[in-house]
Parts: sequence; structure tokens; C-alpha cells
Amino acid sequence: MADDRRLTVLISGASGMIGTELTRQLRAAGHTPLALVRRAPRTEHEHAWSPSHGILDHHVVGRADAVVNLAGASLGRLPWTARYKREVLTSRLDATTTLTRAMARTDTPPSTFLSGSAVGFYGDRPLDRLTEDADKGHGFLSDVVLRWEDAARTAPEGVRVALLRTGIVIGPGGALKPLLPLTRLGLGSTLGTGRQYWPWISLHDEAAAIVHLLTSTLDGAVNLAGPEPATSEQVTTGLARALHRPHALTVPTGVIATGMGEAGREMLLPSQRVVPEALLADGFRFEHRTVDEAIAALLPRL
Repeated sequence: MADDRRLTVLISGASGMIGTELTRQLRAAGHTPLALVRRAPRTEHEHAWSPSHGILDHHVVGRADAVVNLAGASLGRLPWTARYKREVLTSRLDATTTLTRAMARTDTPPSTFLSGSAVGFYGDRPLDRLTEDADKGHGFLSDVVLRWEDAARTAPEGVRVALLRTGIVIGPGGALKPLLPLTRLGLGSTLGTGRQYWPWISLHDEAAAIVHLLTSTLDGAVNLAGPEPATSEQVTTGLARALHRPHALTVPTGVIATGMGEAGREMLLPSQRVVPEALLADGFRFEHRTVDEAIAALLPRL
């Protein structure tokens, strides 16, 4: 694709935090975003689908130059019961396979498939510098991501597939959603030791990286994380400082592991020093290079 080409981009999960910002940036760049919705379409830019039933008109996919897959059940919903863990996995597999099967049915499949993924692939790796070449880790999220990525790779031959291994997105929702009200109340806390690395990225750069990848030649895993790693302590203290609130409490590791169960052990306590090596080598320029810059950009949205 030429960089100045106006693209039609089909998005699943378009109404979410990342999808909303991606849609905004695509329109600002002159592209045409189309949203997949699970209700009756309200505009010409919306198209119905039912991933849980494998239903998607392949002609819609055939109109797109690229498909961006952001669909999947929220990891922030607690508790992680056995039933909800199945939903976390099946929601991702159903959405991804529904898209790849529709691509296979159309005579004009998209050139590019950018499919959601997560840094959870790497597991808890406190001693490692995690580039895209790092091996798979251990745990529920790592296993989910492996199957999610394998499903994306079933796209037809000739479709470039990039896997968006995303970290904590510094935005008004997502992983920060439960931290924001607590911090406003003056309950900003060190979580566990606070020394574990949290792979972060600003909401703007998350969407901008996806837009960049539409006209890139990168395929396979791509780490979507900020260029300067930060610990969880740097994230939570930075948030408290930006909101002019104290940060004096500590939630011990054992309390998180017991109180939140597997969700706490897999989302808050692992250390993942993730490096966006592929993006940087491909010439992507981050708007927000530090977590403090990302938090400062978030404040007007709060």
C-alpha cells in the first residue's frame, strides 16, 4: 500500500476505548473506518455481525483494504471464574476465526489483518528484556494469547498478518479504570513490591501505531508498548502526582494474590520489561516516550 492511499478499514471492537481513538485518527488521516456491530446498524459505516455464531457477510470484508480486530471480553471483569475464563478465550477465538473465514470466502480479501494480542504472551519475566523474539511464558493469559494469535494466522495466503501485543493502555478506561477513582479518593497505592515492570503505552500511541502498521510491511508479533519501560510504582505514583493526590498506601503481594486470585497474579504482579523493537526499527515515532508524558496527555480526558 502506498502511504498516501486512502484506506477502507474494517474494525471489530470499534466502540471500545482503543477502537474509538483509532476511528478518530483514521478519519483525521482521511481513511474510511467501518465498524462491526452486534446490533442493528445505524449508519452506512456500520455492519452487523455475530462472532459467537460465526456470522459475517463476506462482502463487507471484501470491501476493506485492511481489517483491525480488537474484539474480546474484558480482562478487567472480576472474578475470573472458570466460566468467565472460557468467555475470555472463546470471545477472542470466535471473533478472529469469523473474520479469517470471511476473508477466505471473498474474492477480494483485505491486504492486511491487524489482530489484537497482548503482552500476557510473555508471562512473568522479571529478568528478561522482552522483544518480539522472546519465548512464550506460562499461565492462563499466555495460553490464551497463543491460541488467539494462532487463530489470526489462519487468514488466507497473501494477507499480511500483524499481531498487536498490547500492554497497559494509559487511557480513561481499560486497565486504569479501577485505579483512577481510588487515586482520586487519595487511595493511591503501591501494588505488591512496585518493582514489577508494567508494559505501558499511551492511548494516542496505541492507535497511532495501529495506523502506522496499516501501511507498514511488518508481520508477525509487534509489541505495542512505550519505548521507556516503567515499573508499576512509577505508573501509580505518576497518576497520583498528576491528580494531586497522595500515594502513601501499599497493597501487599499476598493480599492481591488472595483477594483478586488468578486475575491479580496474572495482571498486576507479573514483571514484563517489554520493548517495542519492531515498531522502533520500522520508523514509528512515539508521541509519548515516558509514562509521565502519557499520564499528562490523559488528564484532559478525565
